[in-house]
Amino acid sequence: MNNPRILYIRLPCNPIFPIGVVYLADHIHKCLPHVEQRIFDLGTVPPLDFKPALDRCIDDFQPDLLVFSWRDIQIYAPVGGRGGNPLQHAFELYYGKNPWTKLKGAFGGLRVFIAYYAELWRNSGLIKRGLKRAQRYHPEAQTVVGGGAVSVFYEQLGTQLPKGSIVSVGEGEVLLEKLLTGQEFRDERCYVVGEKAPRDRMIHEWPTEIDKTACDYPYIASIWPDFEYYFESQDFYVGVQTKRGCPHNCCYCVYTVIEGKRVRVNPAEEVVAEMQQLYNRGIRNFWFTDAQFIPARRYIPDAIELLQKILDADLTDIHWAAYIRADNLTPELCDLMVKTGMNYFEIGITSGSQELVRKMRMGYNLRTVLQNCRDLKTAGFNDLVSVNYSFNVIDERPETIRQTIAYHRELEKIFGADKVEPAIFFIGLQPHTHLEEYAFDNNILKPGYNPMSLMPWTAKKLLWNPEPMGSVFGEVCLQAWKQSPNDFGREVMNILEQRFGRAPLNEALTATIEPKKRSLATASRMGS
Repeated sequence: MNNPRILYIRLPCNPIFPIGVVYLADHIHKCLPHVEQRIFDLGTVPPLDFKPALDRCIDDFQPDLLVFSWRDIQIYAPVGGRGGNPLQHAFELYYGKNPWTKLKGAFGGLRVFIAYYAELWRNSGLIKRGLKRAQRYHPEAQTVVGGGAVSVFYEQLGTQLPKGSIVSVGEGEVLLEKLLTGQEFRDERCYVVGEKAPRDRMIHEWPTEIDKTACDYPYIASIWPDFEYYFESQDFYVGVQTKRGCPHNCCYCVYTVIEGKRVRVNPAEEVVAEMQQLYNRGIRNFWFTDAQFIPARRYIPDAIELLQKILDADLTDIHWAAYIRADNLTPELCDLMVKTGMNYFEIGITSGSQELVRKMRMGYNLRTVLQNCRDLKTAGFNDLVSVNYSFNVIDERPETIRQTIAYHRELEKIFGADKVEPAIFFIGLQPHTHLEEYAFDNNILKPGYNPMSLMPWTAKKLLWNPEPMGSVFGEVCLQAWKQSPNDFGREVMNILEQRFGRAPLNEALTATIEPKKRSLATASRMGS
């Protein structure tokens, strides 16, 4: 392309800082400084103005390359989402005993169904509209479509995009660089709509590595007219990435294939330099956007180096949060976390039963997690901990429920019951995961199914809550929503304890797997 002009368009979603688009534009500016770029974030635009605002932006900038970022296709959410609470609607329909409850769930589900497909139609329509508008000024204009939603559902979304669109999976920096310099780009994780089908298992290919340096925020501000939107409120956590990749095999997680298993750590001095730029603009809340802030013990020194450099930079009045594997903490790291202002973190242990944690390939030692949480409390951490539980994933039964209750009560004993927030999830089965293969092996799903379908006969399988415990959890959740809708997670734990009791803590911390029982850990097609 001669004198290319790139318009990055973040499709409508919740107002979350668009770190992916920002990093793309920053990379292209550094390697191809002559390229003109602009960022347009529909997340900051009122819904009735989506189309005219997009038209005005394209008419003004006249790009010849449109890069769309499609972040969300969240089919199932544990809390309020499109059209209300999808999980609650589904459980009312599937497990409600009162006909009126079932009817309420059916109408709620219908609203979700309509909103979901309307959103797909709207976003694909905005992509087509944008490309057609850009071709008024440059008939050869092209479009690249990427983002979190596209990376997961790239095979299905291709049918909804204009012919010639380049569908990008995972990281897009090198793909854009090759496209702009006239190099062959099809060897990256991408495909061209209408040219040929995507390569088999393309998402499992390793991403091309790049050297990450501090984002040039003065430049980003110059190409993004609404840049200050995310700086006007002190409630926003602005994303900063310290590493890419995740080495684990958690059965339901797609991060490990999107970002790759090889962890690539960004230089600590570059991360701090990026934070300092945002700090100087008034930002005090940071979210480390890594799949896991400390993915394994070998990365503890990197985390220590980063936090020490934050202290050395005198960023003393900040707060930060992250997803953290708490089995990888040390007393030194706990001390630095508190000193640098960590005021919230999420632990995705999924279950408080060591047996189920092992069967789901999580790699956690729950005993170690507890000890490290004690170290964190001793270091002075007195803020909120969110503990993610995904009940009924693999081999759930009354014994493992009792174990999870015991484990959760121990976390409450460490941090204080008011500081431990149980986030209750039911897995929305996603393609490219070990759980999907488990579903194939156990004849729950058949290859060729549509993972984006909300049709009732597919949706109940994708909302993973199999029998014999499925109805039990359905009843418990419905009771919790009725009794305490504003404290749903804690109410679920209380009801489960009332129904099933609490195991001795040591039972929860001891894994007992019956060799004869077929599980995810032993499924024949589940190679590491």
